[in-house]
Amino acid sequence: MELLKMNNKGFTTIELLMYMGILTILIVVMASIFGAIVDGKLESEATSSVDQDARYILAKMNYDMQSASSIASPAAGLQGSTLQISVNSTSQSYTLSGNNDLQVTKGGQSDNLNSADTFVSNLTFKRIGNGNSDDTIQMQFTLTSKINKRANTTETKTFKTTFGRHTL
Repeated sequence: MELLKMNNKGFTTIELLMYMGILTILIVVMASIFGAIVDGKLESEATSSVDQDARYILAKMNYDMQSASSIASPAAGLQGSTLQISVNSTSQSYTLSGNNDLQVTKGGQSDNLNSADTFVSNLTFKRIGNGNSDDTIQMQFTLTSKINKRANTTETKTFKTTFGRHTL
């Protein structure tokens, strides 16, 4: 009788294989969920950076054009990659830097209008009108996020709008 009473502590090989299989399935599911969360975060950041920079650039340009007393360039009816206006007797210039940043230069100091998360391309300014006080500027630019989304794609949007000077 004593010989029949064996202590069966431990796992069998089949039980270990089943546990390892279940654990592997759980790890794969959790890794794919984590990957989807990271992809969603990157996509959200890319879209957000482009949208925020576009809103800021358009609002700043609108404000400056409303305050402008004159437009120096481009000449009436022409298109160029630089915009020069006069605001409160101070010349302001908007141009694309070598790093693809939209810069405003005022009083010898340059500031970027876009953030470090985006770059600007295809910047054009077209002066519509004949040089009178009702001149308007048509602006077009493309903003691209530096944050890569899924499959190494980036968020890119092209904007085209028209700003008018406000004269009294």
